[in-house]
Amino acid sequence: METVLIVDDEKNYPLILAAVLEEEGFETMTANSGQEAIEILSNSDVDLVLTDMKMPSMDGIELLENVKAKDPELPVIMMTAYGTVEKAVEAMQKGAYNYIMKPFENDSLVIYVKKAVAVYQMVKENRQLRSAVKSQYSFGNIIGKSKAMTDVFETIRKIAPTNATVLIEGESGTGKELVAKAIHFNSPRRNKPFVAVNCSAFAETLLESELFGHEKGAFTGAAAMKKGRFELADTGTLFLDEIGELSQNLQVKLLRVLQEKTFERVGGVKSVAADIRIIAATNRKLKDEVEQGRFREDLFYRLNVLPVVLPPLRERNEDIRLLVNHFVKKYAGERKSDIPVTGIEQAAERIFYEYGWPGNVRELENVIERAVILCPDELIRVCDLPRNFKDNAGNTLHLDGIPADASLYDTLTTVEKKMIERAMKMADNVQTHAAQILGIGKSGLSQKLKKYYPELSSKN
Repeated sequence: METVLIVDDEKNYPLILAAVLEEEGFETMTANSGQEAIEILSNSDVDLVLTDMKMPSMDGIELLENVKAKDPELPVIMMTAYGTVEKAVEAMQKGAYNYIMKPFENDSLVIYVKKAVAVYQMVKENRQLRSAVKSQYSFGNIIGKSKAMTDVFETIRKIAPTNATVLIEGESGTGKELVAKAIHFNSPRRNKPFVAVNCSAFAETLLESELFGHEKGAFTGAAAMKKGRFELADTGTLFLDEIGELSQNLQVKLLRVLQEKTFERVGGVKSVAADIRIIAATNRKLKDEVEQGRFREDLFYRLNVLPVVLPPLRERNEDIRLLVNHFVKKYAGERKSDIPVTGIEQAAERIFYEYGWPGNVRELENVIERAVILCPDELIRVCDLPRNFKDNAGNTLHLDGIPADASLYDTLTTVEKKMIERAMKMADNVQTHAAQILGIGKSGLSQKLKKYYPELSSKN
């Protein structure tokens, strides 16, 4: 039950308003001064402060400032019989949720209060979600509860305290830079620079200068000495994204830095020390690149001291709901609308599980951001999703894991079992919900569970 703190220096007025709000299901607390209200707030959790503007000693504006210092998101509604445009503007500029003039109709007050409390409930839910995600299903800004991701989290915990070089492999959009940052900010170098460079974003000559810097006059346009990323990352971490794009020439120079911990600026002869930790990332399989002669074997082994392999999103479907909820909350907070987006309808969620996610988590985030912007009401629906996304969902069939000599019956049985597993995960093992996701009756699902998973058939 939500709690409203009512503040007014007229002794009986808070009691009258308390009676009105309690009839609407709110709990109330009352105070007859700003100082008394601050004391209550320091010892109690409330969902809304309803305060008079004009009070002795501490007026409503001063109380508002104190409330916002304690909790910037706690809503405050100002009441006044002495209202002016200037006072209203001042209150709103300082964070008041709304402003109501005395005398007012009780129904109007109730509407104001309900709206403000509903907004704050979303704020609290977001806080709880962030806290739960942070404590249970995340490492830094990386989110997941699948076995594959918890293994990644455990690997990060083990390797972060070291100074060893790390190689992160994974498809585009899987979060390689997030992993690099998680390693850095959980290492002894956390208070030192984290410098990132995308090796695919520069031509070879520009990339060499970008990495190692250059001396004045080293080439046309080099009007002054410039420090490179290696120097900027001194005592910290240098993240080399898309390391597989390095030319053979730069591979040799990077190998020398890793071996000798020194380098020279372009056009220079003086050695510069490199006290940095290297974290490299690639969306290629560098071992294959080595076999094809495109990447130096000695450099590969220098980089691959501590490998981290990020799974594609299609291989960790159980993380989809967690990621969807996270991004809905994130972008709902940025939405410029009076209608808050609170979730996603089941039919739309089903599409998220049927889609192959070639762009991985980055693509999922983009789909959610777009849907939140376009969604006209509280739930994201199928019609709010991109057409190509809807059209492609369910159209990708991965046959790699199916033996070439597999029978049609065995293959269909495998597909059916995997669809049931996925639906049960989506529904948190509630058979009624899983049956709805699959588009079959609960009795039909129960029969299939008895056939394939007798240990689950007794649930629900």
